[in-house]
Amino acid sequence: MRALLINPAFPDTFWGYRHALKLIGRRALFPPLGLLTCAAMLPREWELRVVDMNVRRLRRRDLAWADSVWITGMTVQADSAHDVIRRCKAAGVRTVAGGPLFTCEPEAFDDVDHLVLDEAELTLPPFLADLAAGEAQHRYTTSEKPDVTTTPIPRWDLIDVKDYGSMNIQFSRGCPFDCDFCNVTSLFGRKPRTKTPGQIVAELDAIVASGYRDAIFFVDDNLIGNKKATRELVPALQHWRRAHPGVSFFTEASINLADDSKLTADLVEAGFDKVFVGIETPDEVALASCQKRQNLKRDLVADVRKLHAAGMQVQAGFILGFDSDTPSSFGRLVEFINRSGIMTAMVGVLQAPVGTRLYERMRVEGRLLGNSSGNNVTSETNIRTLLPAETLQAGYRHVMDQLYNAEGFYQRLKTFLTDYELPRVRTRIGFSQWWTFARASWMLGVMKRGRLQYWRLLAWVLRHRPAHLPLAVRLWVEGHHFREVCRRQLGVA
Repeated sequence: MRALLINPAFPDTFWGYRHALKLIGRRALFPPLGLLTCAAMLPREWELRVVDMNVRRLRRRDLAWADSVWITGMTVQADSAHDVIRRCKAAGVRTVAGGPLFTCEPEAFDDVDHLVLDEAELTLPPFLADLAAGEAQHRYTTSEKPDVTTTPIPRWDLIDVKDYGSMNIQFSRGCPFDCDFCNVTSLFGRKPRTKTPGQIVAELDAIVASGYRDAIFFVDDNLIGNKKATRELVPALQHWRRAHPGVSFFTEASINLADDSKLTADLVEAGFDKVFVGIETPDEVALASCQKRQNLKRDLVADVRKLHAAGMQVQAGFILGFDSDTPSSFGRLVEFINRSGIMTAMVGVLQAPVGTRLYERMRVEGRLLGNSSGNNVTSETNIRTLLPAETLQAGYRHVMDQLYNAEGFYQRLKTFLTDYELPRVRTRIGFSQWWTFARASWMLGVMKRGRLQYWRLLAWVLRHRPAHLPLAVRLWVEGHHFREVCRRQLGVA
């Protein structure tokens, strides 16, 4: 069997970092971890090829080579996935699909030959057995949750790691919280299931063996969802990283990480220097309405700055369009983000993904307008918000302009760099980093908008925080990406 594994294209969003990656000579931010993990579950005698459409185009000869095409994806990749399926049908190639996009909306992909849904550890083996017997069914699904200690090491040999800005790894699945707009619990449950420290070390060794030596993203929806397991993992990571000082880690976690200074310090020592946190809004009424209880009754600005001071840069997600939002919510959100010094503020308009309690509530209330696009850079939504649509759209554009215009970004970056303490365990700065600095200085200091603020930033950093220079340049490169997305998608910044 010759199986072609396809990762559909992402549109131009904040998450893709497309415009930043161009400056460092990479094609995509992350490899398709789920696809490579499933590849390791396929029969070893099969011939496998991967086409990541975020790295290169899908060609006619790719489809001509394949006996079957295997597709995965997230909601935001739906348009590209539909196009891939259409091309496969035209070429007469059998299609197999799975992953969050297909699990959440299987009825939208009835033209796929075989839907292998939910978690592949449980649904892929029976499909493969039926396929070998010539009795493969249309849909495979399960309500059970697999033991992830059985999950194999991803097939890193199927990609060129030099195409990617970061590698990725998964320690746990599931989240103990149940925010009503999030489909993580419907997909993976509220009881986090974890791999063993030995598994993670073996996966890290495999990544390094592929030739990669830079940042690695722990893709867990909440790394501290099972704190006991996380604490057991940390010593193994600390030991591993002492032998690989050029590697750093980043992840996602809930804001209550700020309550545990010891765990935060241990994670920083293990190499974690960034964490994505779902803050959503500084408004407590909105937080209560969406069941974001872990964010209630807290000084969220103080929590963020505490993590910054510990050496953990906070990236955060925010949402506009809650029922309690008013026209004044836009300015308050900008003020909150600027005070906290959050540089990577992923702001989106509230959407209701299939499978969430919000989706069901909007359906019952007659406020559902269709399915979510999954795109976090749009003022469009699939629900009827209480704020008039034109007010929400104008307010969203205002927020993005204030956050990502060059002067606003420059001022916020000074706030962050003032708070942030570099970790004691530092990564090495090699030739590639200096090359990136030189390239970025030419592009951002000469060729692109915001040139004046770039040189002002370098002058300020060299005077006040000289050790932060590489970090400051990297964040300005990311800011360039955000401005480009805002300009192209929203007409602002």
